[in-house]
Amino acid sequence: MDVDEQTIELGEGPVFYHSSPYDGDPVLYLHGAPTSSDDFKPFLRLTGGLAPDLPGFGRSGKSGHLDYTIESQTDFVEHFLAKLGVGRVKLMAHDWGAASGLAFAQRDPTRVERLVLCDATPLLDDFEWHRLARTWRMLGVGELTMGSITRRMLARALRNASVRPDAWPDARVKKVWEQFDQGTQRAILRMYRDGGPARLAAAGARLEQLAMPALIVWGKRDPWLAPELAERYGARLPHAEVEVIEEAGHWPWLDRPELVARIAAFLNQSP
Repeated sequence: MDVDEQTIELGEGPVFYHSSPYDGDPVLYLHGAPTSSDDFKPFLRLTGGLAPDLPGFGRSGKSGHLDYTIESQTDFVEHFLAKLGVGRVKLMAHDWGAASGLAFAQRDPTRVERLVLCDATPLLDDFEWHRLARTWRMLGVGELTMGSITRRMLARALRNASVRPDAWPDARVKKVWEQFDQGTQRAILRMYRDGGPARLAAAGARLEQLAMPALIVWGKRDPWLAPELAERYGARLPHAEVEVIEEAGHWPWLDRPELVARIAAFLNQSP
């Protein structure tokens, strides 16, 4: 299927999104940091659906007044779907996209038919961020650290979070770097500062109510989010299947391209 590019206006500002034809309830794809909806083009070709650039990322608005709290990002999901006249979705969420995706699902579980979590920000108790995230959460120090990132450093971080040497070709790194402007850096800092352990746990307080079929996919060699978190999510979601993927990192489908078809098949199943 073809994947189109579109831009609409919401209260948050311009919203860029990818779309591909679909029948019935669309798949909604929510990306993480520091990337964009570009992550999901291979999936869209198999499932159809919608993949927005979240506020602060990619080609969507990056206004300085946005707070990037989980609640605000969840409101964005609701406004985006309302603008497009979409009621019910299948959902795939990665990294920080999972925070707003799971919060959206908990607001009204009947709106999510099927759920895929992939190396998801943990809305769980007793979680401690990795060292760089803890630095970003510090006022002043976080700004200095974020502002010092060069293209070479970003490329190294992306590639170190993957297993295959070719997971992040130069052209893809170049595109991420071009979108990694001051607005995106500000969004990342604000997201992590809102995401303290107590806030994350509170945002996942009703995970047990998500009784839709769920698939949890996690790269065993994710350097930022340990694979044990996949099992913890699996214990909270009533009908979840957990797959920890050997020889895969934070974007496991980049290391194991066959996962695209595996996840698409799950999403394409009937209720």
